[in-house]
Amino acid sequence: MEIHEILQSLEKGKISANNAKKLLSLYSIEEVEGFAKIDINRRNRRGIPEVIFAETKELDEIKKIVKKTIEKTNSVIISRIKKEDYAKMLSFSKKLKVKIKTGKNSSSLLLFKKPIKFHGGKVGIMTAGTSDIGVAEESRLMCEAMNCKCITSYDVGVAGIQRVFPILKKMINEDVDCIIVAAGMEGALATLVSTMVDIPIIGIPTSVGYGYGGKGIAALASMLQSCSLGLSVVNIDNGIAAGGIAANIANRAIRKNHSS
Repeated sequence: MEIHEILQSLEKGKISANNAKKLLSLYSIEEVEGFAKIDINRRNRRGIPEVIFAETKELDEIKKIVKKTIEKTNSVIISRIKKEDYAKMLSFSKKLKVKIKTGKNSSSLLLFKKPIKFHGGKVGIMTAGTSDIGVAEESRLMCEAMNCKCITSYDVGVAGIQRVFPILKKMINEDVDCIIVAAGMEGALATLVSTMVDIPIIGIPTSVGYGYGGKGIAALASMLQSCSLGLSVVNIDNGIAAGGIAANIANRAIRKNHSS
């Protein structure tokens, strides 16, 4: 039974509340040919859309998961599509007749059917360098999928520290609820930003860097060891997680403001 059929049956007294609850819980998981189980109800339960981690999946598997997910929900994010699969995945998505958002320097896609309304909170996103943009764009796609407006500014790292002040002023004036900072090398930008604002900061150490502490290790260690309070850190290159956390913070803040 589809959700509307379950609710109609409950309304007409054809099934009990307990039976309806059982049917609805079964509906929340969709199995795809025995190799994937999709958490269809995640958006309703947690406000977070389904995310497909494509890097370790075959193209045919990704297509089947996307098709099933978009049948049951409004949106889906396909994260880290392999370089050789990206154009094929983009072409397949267009055939589904859905709207598509891409990210600059990113191999991730946001697919959605109904227009996304930015009625959630506001999230600021900045990067230390241009090499960090792809990861930051994953965060942006995630935040926008969760109805958040994003204010972005890229290449404002500590190598030219004066660049960060105008965008911080803008983000404060825009009253953002959370700021995401993506930085590689020594990852200093996240600490710097967190010392200057009373806004929750989420640091993303990126795998930009080489030699001792390369591939994001130095940036991760630096952010974790930061003595600046108010800075939280996700794993290396995990723009999706940072976006999900930031959007949850922002959306919760907007709900609290509206209810007060």
